[in-house]
Amino acid sequence: MAKIAFIGLGNMGGPMAANLAKAQHHVTAFDLSDAAVKAAIDKGAHRAASAAEAVKGAEIVVTMLPAGKHVRGVYESDVLPNVAKGVLLIDCSTIDVDSARHVAALAAKAGHDMVDAPVSGGVGGATAGTLTFMVGGPEGSFAKAKPILEKMGKTIVHTGASGAGQAVKICNNMMLAISMIGVSEAFMLAKRLGLDFQKLFDVASTSSGQSWALTTYCPVPGPVPTSPANRDYQAGFTAAMMLKDLMLAQQAANAAGASTPLGAEAAQLFNMFVNSGNAAKDFSGIIRMLDGK
Repeated sequence: MAKIAFIGLGNMGGPMAANLAKAQHHVTAFDLSDAAVKAAIDKGAHRAASAAEAVKGAEIVVTMLPAGKHVRGVYESDVLPNVAKGVLLIDCSTIDVDSARHVAALAAKAGHDMVDAPVSGGVGGATAGTLTFMVGGPEGSFAKAKPILEKMGKTIVHTGASGAGQAVKICNNMMLAISMIGVSEAFMLAKRLGLDFQKLFDVASTSSGQSWALTTYCPVPGPVPTSPANRDYQAGFTAAMMLKDLMLAQQAANAAGASTPLGAEAAQLFNMFVNSGNAAKDFSGIIRMLDGK
């Protein structure tokens, strides 16, 4: 049993911390939300009054925070000044590559193993412990982190040096956003052509139109009973989070001189969707905007 500090108990972090506690690790949890902390305590974690308090005595620190500025702030002000030398640091936030590399460099200088380990799989995957982790960092750090990540996820992939996990995550989610828009447009065209959605699904899901956005997360009610479309687009992965990832992808593309015209268009469309009052809706709900609603 390891002593784990878990900082950031939102929609993803809360279930992830719960799975670590379920695996009999001693989890000390902190979040700015009292309700989130209470939920973690109910799932077997222990309360900390601050991030700095949470990491004292910890053998492993896991963070799940909204953006690069939060990760930098927490590690610089709370984590690194208060942990013992040699503590394993795992950041599961989705942030910009530069911030991930900056914090990793600070950690290495202070004598810590650190990996960036953003996730894919949404709230459902976090709850079920079936997340995919894209892990950046030295081989030795990855080897130490893997047994902990396996308590929260099903697929653990070492993607390269520090920051590589973040790079893979934004590339993956840019593909997902583009494919979801394509699937949505096809269904809205089908609607206007008088086609039955199930018939289109039956063909496309077994032919060249097949994609994860179609077969796992179909944006219209019916063909995939577990998709958010069947529960009024209650979020598994919010439109706001997708927009955040698309903006990170565009930032990275601009810095690297990469041409991503479809990624740029997807970012614009999701920006319109989010700013129309849909930030908390599932990202697949963008089909409603494409339908003129």
